[in-house]
Amino acid sequence: MRDQEPAPMDAERRLSTREAAELLGVKPETVYAYVSRGQLTSRRVSGGRGSTFDAGEVEALARRNRRDGSGGSGSGSSGSGSSGGGDSGGELSVHTRLTLIESDRYFFRGVDAVDLATRHTYEEVAEWLWTGRMLPGSTFTAPAAFVSVARRAVEALPEHAAPADLLRVATVAAATADPLRFDLSEDAVLGTARTLIPTLVAALPPRGHDRRDEGPMAHRLWTRLSMRKDPDEASLRALDAALALLVDHDLAASTLAVRVAASARAHPYAAVSAGLGVIEGPLHGAASGLAHRLLQDVLEQGDAAPVIADELRAGRRVPGLGHRLYPGEDPRARALFAHLERIPRAEPALLAARDIVETTARHVPLHANVDLALAVLTVSSGMAPTAGETIFAVARTAGWIAHALEEYGERPLRMRPTGLYAGPRPPRPLPE
Repeated sequence: MRDQEPAPMDAERRLSTREAAELLGVKPETVYAYVSRGQLTSRRVSGGRGSTFDAGEVEALARRNRRDGSGGSGSGSSGSGSSGGGDSGGELSVHTRLTLIESDRYFFRGVDAVDLATRHTYEEVAEWLWTGRMLPGSTFTAPAAFVSVARRAVEALPEHAAPADLLRVATVAAATADPLRFDLSEDAVLGTARTLIPTLVAALPPRGHDRRDEGPMAHRLWTRLSMRKDPDEASLRALDAALALLVDHDLAASTLAVRVAASARAHPYAAVSAGLGVIEGPLHGAASGLAHRLLQDVLEQGDAAPVIADELRAGRRVPGLGHRLYPGEDPRARALFAHLERIPRAEPALLAARDIVETTARHVPLHANVDLALAVLTVSSGMAPTAGETIFAVARTAGWIAHALEEYGERPLRMRPTGLYAGPRPPRPLPE
């Protein structure tokens, strides 16, 4: 017998924390976790210490949790939360052999992704994701013609253009230089992957010193992101690990967009462009920039408490905390923090990040996600707030192409959900 949906509630009615928790089937502290993640809005009780919640908003979240099969655990893991590298779940199911996320761990083709990122370079992890083969010493090379056209296109953009703008334009420019872009065979798509990623990095303007267009991808990317001319080996290893950890994360919003494009048989450059169009949102690729600024504010003030208070007072969720797919720790954050602990100059930023987590935990027990770890890397390495978004986009390009490859092997145009029309019933008279 199917469970019955509760009768709609008056949208103007306010619920207490206890009532909201009962309706959602969670503990009261989880209700505040939803608030911190931006899923619910609260209003302080006039003259009191409690909060109230819009009944219609709570009911909508309860329905969403029931559809996702994620409600009622009381752990704070149900519902869509902070993006964590901006990743989010959805209701569409797609069979994939690439990434599995379970029990606060994630796996690439069945192998622990953290172990892969710890023992292998970004390029080697990308090859594993694409082919299921480990190719030690893998390197990517950008054709000179592709780099030239991509750089000219990027240099024509305004100085204030965002990282996603630069990378989108570079992707489109590189596509125009590739007469074989419409070949969707596996070998051709893999060839595109191995040339597009270094082309995107090569097209980015350098920061204060000469570009590096050879060697590991992390070394090349460093010259586009950091003002520090001579990075130590630990810093380069941390950047390489960040790229490898972020290669893929199942069907995040941008990855779903890529698969939709590939389902329509868009070529790989167009599919990557679709992904780049999605990551600019503050709940996805741009989330690390918000965490970067938060971390800078804490370092400047020397205390997380007033900074967190300002965020909550403004009605904003605290960036860099919580992830809907990980009830416990985000394994990507844990792994990247371990690398950062080997860098002496990262210690102040690490302490500030710990202060953010501990201060927020007094109210809502949320763990750091990969956005906060990325912020520690970018702040301590002399990078701009947008650097995390660039790292995320370059890393995820490999995953997007892996998903496009899978989708090219499926029935065309299968990514076509049916709309549930909720407008006025026809026929209606023509408007005046």
